[in-house]
Amino acid sequence: MKILAPLPDDQSQDLAAAVTRRSSTQTYYTIRFLVDRELVSDAYRAYAYFRWVDDCLDSETGTRADKWAFLQRQQSLLDACYQRNASSSLCREEQLLVDLVRHDTGEHSGLHAYLHNMMAVMAFDVERRGRLVFEAELNEYSRLLATAVTEALQYFIGHHCPPPCCETRYMAVMGTHIVHMLRDTVEDNAAGFYNVSQEYLSANNITPFDIDHPAYLEWVRSRVELARALFKQGREYIHQVQNRRCRLAAFAYVSRFEWMLRALEKDAYHLRPAYPQRRSLQAGLWVGLNTLASLLAVHF
Repeated sequence: MKILAPLPDDQSQDLAAAVTRRSSTQTYYTIRFLVDRELVSDAYRAYAYFRWVDDCLDSETGTRADKWAFLQRQQSLLDACYQRNASSSLCREEQLLVDLVRHDTGEHSGLHAYLHNMMAVMAFDVERRGRLVFEAELNEYSRLLATAVTEALQYFIGHHCPPPCCETRYMAVMGTHIVHMLRDTVEDNAAGFYNVSQEYLSANNITPFDIDHPAYLEWVRSRVELARALFKQGREYIHQVQNRRCRLAAFAYVSRFEWMLRALEKDAYHLRPAYPQRRSLQAGLWVGLNTLASLLAVHF
Protein backbone atom coordinates (compact mmCIF):
# COMPACT_ATOMS: atom_id res chain seq x y z
CA MET A 1 0.00 0.00 0.00
CA LYS A 2 1.80 3.09 -1.26
CA ILE A 3 1.50 6.25 0.84
CA LEU A 4 1.10 9.40 -1.24
CA ALA A 5 0.45 13.06 -0.61
CA PRO A 6 -3.25 13.84 0.10
CA LEU A 7 -5.32 14.38 -3.02
CA PRO A 8 -6.95 17.74 -3.66
CA ASP A 9 -10.73 17.50 -3.47
CA ASP A 10 -11.25 17.54 -7.24
CA GLN A 11 -8.66 14.79 -7.80
CA SER A 12 -10.25 12.71 -5.03
CA GLN A 13 -13.56 13.07 -6.87
CA ASP A 14 -12.01 12.09 -10.21
CA LEU A 15 -10.33 9.02 -8.71
CA ALA A 16 -13.58 7.85 -7.11
CA ALA A 17 -15.59 8.34 -10.31
CA ALA A 18 -12.97 6.47 -12.37
CA VAL A 19 -12.89 3.51 -9.96
CA THR A 20 -16.69 3.35 -9.92
CA ARG A 21 -17.01 3.48 -13.69
CA ARG A 22 -14.36 0.80 -14.15
CA SER A 23 -15.96 -1.49 -11.56
CA SER A 24 -19.67 -1.04 -12.32
CA THR A 25 -21.06 0.96 -15.23
CA GLN A 26 -24.56 0.61 -13.84
CA THR A 27 -23.56 2.03 -10.47
CA TYR A 28 -21.66 4.85 -12.15
CA TYR A 29 -24.68 6.03 -14.14
CA THR A 30 -27.09 5.48 -11.26
CA ILE A 31 -24.98 7.85 -9.18
CA ARG A 32 -24.51 10.32 -12.00
CA PHE A 33 -28.20 10.68 -12.87
CA LEU A 34 -30.14 9.84 -9.68
CA VAL A 35 -28.05 10.94 -6.69
CA ASP A 36 -28.67 14.42 -5.23
CA ARG A 37 -26.40 16.81 -7.14
CA GLU A 38 -24.47 17.99 -4.09
CA LEU A 39 -23.75 14.39 -3.04
CA VAL A 40 -22.62 12.86 -6.34
CA SER A 41 -18.90 13.11 -5.55
CA ASP A 42 -19.36 11.53 -2.14
CA ALA A 43 -21.49 8.72 -3.59
CA TYR A 44 -18.62 7.88 -5.92
CA ARG A 45 -16.22 8.00 -2.98
CA ALA A 46 -18.43 5.68 -0.91
CA TYR A 47 -18.62 3.06 -3.66
CA ALA A 48 -14.99 3.33 -4.74
CA TYR A 49 -13.58 3.07 -1.22
CA PHE A 50 -15.35 -0.17 -0.36
CA ARG A 51 -14.72 -1.54 -3.84
CA TRP A 52 -11.02 -1.09 -3.09
CA VAL A 53 -11.31 -2.61 0.40
CA ASP A 54 -13.21 -5.61 -0.93
CA ASP A 55 -10.70 -6.16 -3.74
CA CYS A 56 -7.81 -6.03 -1.27
CA LEU A 57 -9.49 -8.58 1.02
CA ASP A 58 -10.34 -10.89 -1.91
CA SER A 59 -6.83 -10.74 -3.33
CA GLU A 60 -4.94 -14.03 -3.60
CA THR A 61 -1.82 -12.32 -2.28
CA GLY A 62 -1.17 -11.90 1.42
CA THR A 63 -1.89 -14.13 4.40
CA ARG A 64 -5.01 -14.19 6.56
CA ALA A 65 -3.07 -12.18 9.16
CA ASP A 66 -2.20 -9.60 6.49
CA LYS A 67 -5.87 -9.19 5.61
CA TRP A 68 -6.87 -8.80 9.23
CA ALA A 69 -4.17 -6.16 9.73
CA PHE A 70 -5.36 -4.32 6.62
CA LEU A 71 -8.99 -4.39 7.78
CA GLN A 72 -8.10 -3.30 11.31
CA ARG A 73 -6.25 -0.34 9.80
CA GLN A 74 -9.40 0.61 7.88
CA GLN A 75 -11.60 0.22 10.95
CA SER A 76 -9.23 2.40 12.98
CA LEU A 77 -9.15 4.96 10.19
CA LEU A 78 -12.95 5.12 10.12
CA ASP A 79 -13.07 5.72 13.87
CA ALA A 80 -10.34 8.36 13.61
CA CYS A 81 -12.18 10.11 10.78
CA TYR A 82 -15.28 10.59 12.94
CA GLN A 83 -13.09 11.80 15.79
CA ARG A 84 -11.53 14.29 13.32
CA ASN A 85 -7.98 13.11 13.94
CA ALA A 86 -7.15 10.91 10.94
CA SER A 87 -3.48 10.44 10.07
CA SER A 88 -2.00 12.22 7.08
CA SER A 89 0.00 9.09 6.16
CA LEU A 90 -2.64 7.55 3.94
CA CYS A 91 -2.85 6.00 0.52
CA ARG A 92 -5.10 7.69 -2.04
CA GLU A 93 -7.94 5.22 -1.59
CA GLU A 94 -7.93 5.86 2.15
CA GLN A 95 -8.09 9.56 1.41
CA LEU A 96 -11.48 8.88 -0.18
CA LEU A 97 -12.80 7.78 3.21
CA VAL A 98 -11.33 10.84 4.94
CA ASP A 99 -12.97 13.18 2.43
CA LEU A 100 -16.27 11.31 2.69
CA VAL A 101 -16.47 11.54 6.47
CA ARG A 102 -15.31 15.16 6.41
CA HIS A 103 -18.46 16.00 4.44
CA ASP A 104 -20.76 14.10 6.83
CA THR A 105 -22.34 16.65 9.14
CA GLY A 106 -24.99 14.39 10.68
CA GLU A 107 -24.23 12.68 13.98
CA HIS A 108 -26.55 9.77 13.16
CA SER A 109 -26.67 10.07 9.38
CA GLY A 110 -27.36 7.36 6.84
CA LEU A 111 -23.74 7.72 5.70
CA HIS A 112 -22.50 6.92 9.21
CA ALA A 113 -24.71 3.80 9.27
CA TYR A 114 -23.54 2.77 5.79
CA LEU A 115 -19.84 3.04 6.62
CA HIS A 116 -20.00 1.17 9.91
CA ASN A 117 -22.29 -1.60 8.65
CA MET A 118 -20.21 -2.12 5.50
CA MET A 119 -17.08 -2.35 7.61
CA ALA A 120 -18.80 -5.07 9.66
CA VAL A 121 -19.70 -6.88 6.43
CA MET A 122 -16.06 -6.82 5.35
CA ALA A 123 -14.98 -8.15 8.76
CA PHE A 124 -17.38 -11.08 8.54
CA ASP A 125 -16.13 -11.98 5.07
CA VAL A 126 -12.56 -12.12 6.34
CA GLU A 127 -13.54 -14.17 9.38
CA ARG A 128 -15.77 -16.73 7.62
CA ARG A 129 -13.45 -17.63 4.78
CA GLY A 130 -12.65 -21.32 4.80
CA ARG A 131 -15.20 -22.37 7.43
CA LEU A 132 -18.85 -23.35 7.59
CA VAL A 133 -21.13 -20.75 9.14
CA PHE A 134 -24.27 -20.95 11.25
CA GLU A 135 -27.69 -19.77 10.09
CA ALA A 136 -27.74 -16.97 12.67
CA GLU A 137 -24.45 -15.67 11.26
CA LEU A 138 -25.80 -15.65 7.70
CA ASN A 139 -28.94 -13.85 8.86
CA GLU A 140 -26.85 -11.20 10.60
CA TYR A 141 -24.67 -10.92 7.50
CA SER A 142 -27.74 -10.15 5.37
CA ARG A 143 -29.03 -7.69 7.98
CA LEU A 144 -25.76 -5.76 8.03
CA LEU A 145 -25.55 -5.61 4.24
CA ALA A 146 -29.21 -4.65 3.85
CA THR A 147 -28.87 -1.90 6.45
CA ALA A 148 -25.76 -0.52 4.78
CA VAL A 149 -27.20 -0.45 1.24
CA THR A 150 -30.59 0.92 2.26
CA GLU A 151 -29.10 3.66 4.41
CA ALA A 152 -26.72 4.67 1.61
CA LEU A 153 -29.52 4.74 -0.96
CA GLN A 154 -31.69 6.94 1.19
CA TYR A 155 -28.81 9.18 2.22
CA PHE A 156 -27.55 9.91 -1.27
CA ILE A 157 -30.92 10.06 -3.06
CA GLY A 158 -33.58 12.38 -1.68
CA HIS A 159 -31.90 13.00 1.65
CA HIS A 160 -34.09 16.06 2.23
CA CYS A 161 -37.16 13.77 2.25
CA PRO A 162 -36.87 11.55 5.36
CA PRO A 163 -37.93 7.99 4.45
CA PRO A 164 -40.55 6.14 6.48
CA CYS A 165 -39.11 4.09 9.34
CA CYS A 166 -40.78 0.73 9.82
CA GLU A 167 -39.91 -2.95 10.15
CA THR A 168 -40.07 -3.50 6.38
CA ARG A 169 -37.45 -0.84 5.60
CA TYR A 170 -34.60 -3.26 4.89
CA MET A 171 -36.52 -6.23 3.49
CA ALA A 172 -36.08 -5.52 -0.22
CA VAL A 173 -32.29 -5.40 0.07
CA MET A 174 -32.26 -8.46 2.32
CA GLY A 175 -33.99 -10.23 -0.57
CA THR A 176 -31.39 -9.02 -3.05
CA HIS A 177 -28.59 -10.26 -0.80
CA ILE A 178 -30.13 -13.74 -0.62
CA VAL A 179 -30.31 -13.84 -4.42
CA HIS A 180 -26.79 -12.43 -4.72
CA MET A 181 -25.42 -15.27 -2.57
CA LEU A 182 -27.31 -17.87 -4.63
CA ARG A 183 -26.00 -16.38 -7.87
CA ASP A 184 -22.40 -16.43 -6.62
CA THR A 185 -22.51 -19.77 -4.79
CA VAL A 186 -20.30 -21.74 -7.18
CA GLU A 187 -17.71 -18.97 -7.39
CA ASP A 188 -17.84 -18.40 -3.63
CA ASN A 189 -17.39 -22.11 -2.91
CA ALA A 190 -14.17 -22.09 -4.91
CA ALA A 191 -12.93 -19.12 -2.87
CA GLY A 192 -13.85 -20.66 0.49
CA PHE A 193 -17.05 -18.72 1.18
CA TYR A 194 -19.98 -21.02 1.98
CA ASN A 195 -23.45 -19.52 1.73
CA VAL A 196 -25.52 -22.41 3.11
CA SER A 197 -25.72 -22.91 6.86
CA GLN A 198 -23.81 -25.55 8.78
CA GLU A 199 -27.07 -26.70 10.38
CA TYR A 200 -28.71 -27.42 7.02
CA LEU A 201 -25.67 -29.25 5.67
CA SER A 202 -25.40 -31.43 8.76
CA ALA A 203 -29.12 -32.20 8.88
CA ASN A 204 -29.04 -33.41 5.26
CA ASN A 205 -25.57 -35.00 5.32
CA ILE A 206 -24.31 -32.92 2.39
CA THR A 207 -21.42 -30.54 1.74
CA PRO A 208 -21.43 -27.01 0.26
CA PHE A 209 -20.25 -28.56 -3.02
CA ASP A 210 -23.21 -30.93 -3.45
CA ILE A 211 -25.14 -28.33 -5.42
CA ASP A 212 -27.06 -30.91 -7.50
CA HIS A 213 -28.17 -32.99 -4.51
CA PRO A 214 -31.98 -32.99 -4.02
CA ALA A 215 -31.59 -31.54 -0.52
CA TYR A 216 -29.44 -28.72 -1.86
CA LEU A 217 -31.97 -27.98 -4.63
CA GLU A 218 -34.69 -27.85 -1.99
CA TRP A 219 -32.61 -25.35 -0.02
CA VAL A 220 -32.20 -23.16 -3.13
CA ARG A 221 -35.97 -23.34 -3.74
CA SER A 222 -36.68 -22.26 -0.16
CA ARG A 223 -34.27 -19.32 -0.48
CA VAL A 224 -35.91 -18.24 -3.73
CA GLU A 225 -39.33 -18.29 -2.05
CA LEU A 226 -37.96 -16.31 0.91
CA ALA A 227 -36.47 -13.71 -1.43
CA ARG A 228 -39.80 -13.34 -3.24
CA ALA A 229 -41.60 -12.81 0.06
CA LEU A 230 -39.06 -10.18 1.11
CA PHE A 231 -39.39 -8.43 -2.26
CA LYS A 232 -43.16 -8.28 -1.87
CA GLN A 233 -42.93 -6.62 1.53
CA GLY A 234 -40.02 -4.46 0.42
CA ARG A 235 -41.94 -3.16 -2.59
CA GLU A 236 -44.77 -2.04 -0.33
CA TYR A 237 -42.24 -0.05 1.64
CA ILE A 238 -40.58 1.46 -1.43
CA HIS A 239 -43.95 2.80 -2.61
CA GLN A 240 -44.07 4.84 0.60
CA VAL A 241 -40.74 6.60 -0.13
CA GLN A 242 -41.50 10.20 -1.15
CA ASN A 243 -38.56 10.90 -3.41
CA ARG A 244 -39.19 9.70 -6.97
CA ARG A 245 -35.52 9.22 -7.81
CA CYS A 246 -35.05 7.09 -4.72
CA ARG A 247 -38.05 4.95 -5.65
CA LEU A 248 -36.71 4.56 -9.17
CA ALA A 249 -33.25 3.51 -7.96
CA ALA A 250 -34.73 1.07 -5.44
CA PHE A 251 -37.10 -0.59 -7.91
CA ALA A 252 -34.35 -0.84 -10.55
CA TYR A 253 -32.05 -2.47 -8.00
CA VAL A 254 -34.67 -4.99 -6.94
CA SER A 255 -35.68 -5.74 -10.55
CA ARG A 256 -32.15 -6.86 -11.41
CA PHE A 257 -32.41 -9.57 -8.75
CA GLU A 258 -35.98 -10.49 -9.62
CA TRP A 259 -34.69 -11.29 -13.10
CA MET A 260 -32.15 -13.53 -11.42
CA LEU A 261 -34.90 -15.33 -9.50
CA ARG A 262 -36.59 -16.14 -12.79
CA ALA A 263 -33.34 -17.58 -14.12
CA LEU A 264 -32.95 -19.78 -11.02
CA GLU A 265 -36.50 -21.05 -11.38
CA LYS A 266 -36.01 -21.81 -15.08
CA ASP A 267 -32.96 -23.90 -14.16
CA ALA A 268 -35.06 -25.85 -11.63
CA TYR A 269 -32.81 -24.45 -8.87
CA HIS A 270 -29.59 -25.90 -10.26
CA LEU A 271 -26.91 -23.28 -9.64
CA ARG A 272 -24.49 -22.35 -12.43
CA PRO A 273 -20.89 -21.12 -12.23
CA ALA A 274 -21.94 -17.91 -14.02
CA TYR A 275 -24.95 -16.15 -15.54
CA PRO A 276 -23.63 -14.09 -18.46
CA GLN A 277 -27.15 -13.74 -19.89
CA ARG A 278 -28.02 -11.31 -17.09
CA ARG A 279 -26.00 -8.73 -19.00
CA SER A 280 -27.87 -9.33 -22.26
CA LEU A 281 -30.14 -6.86 -24.04
CA GLN A 282 -33.12 -9.07 -23.33
CA ALA A 283 -32.39 -9.08 -19.60
CA GLY A 284 -31.88 -5.31 -19.65
CA LEU A 285 -35.24 -4.79 -21.34
CA TRP A 286 -36.98 -7.03 -18.82
CA VAL A 287 -35.41 -5.16 -15.90
CA GLY A 288 -36.36 -1.81 -17.43
CA LEU A 289 -39.97 -2.82 -18.04
CA ASN A 290 -40.27 -4.37 -14.60
CA THR A 291 -38.89 -1.19 -13.02
CA LEU A 292 -41.40 0.94 -14.94
CA ALA A 293 -44.25 -1.39 -13.98
CA SER A 294 -43.17 -1.15 -10.33
CA LEU A 295 -43.20 2.64 -10.42
CA LEU A 296 -46.70 2.55 -11.89
CA ALA A 297 -47.77 -0.17 -9.45
CA VAL A 298 -48.68 -2.49 -12.34
CA HIS A 299 -48.27 -6.25 -12.09
CA PHE A 300 -45.62 -7.36 -14.60
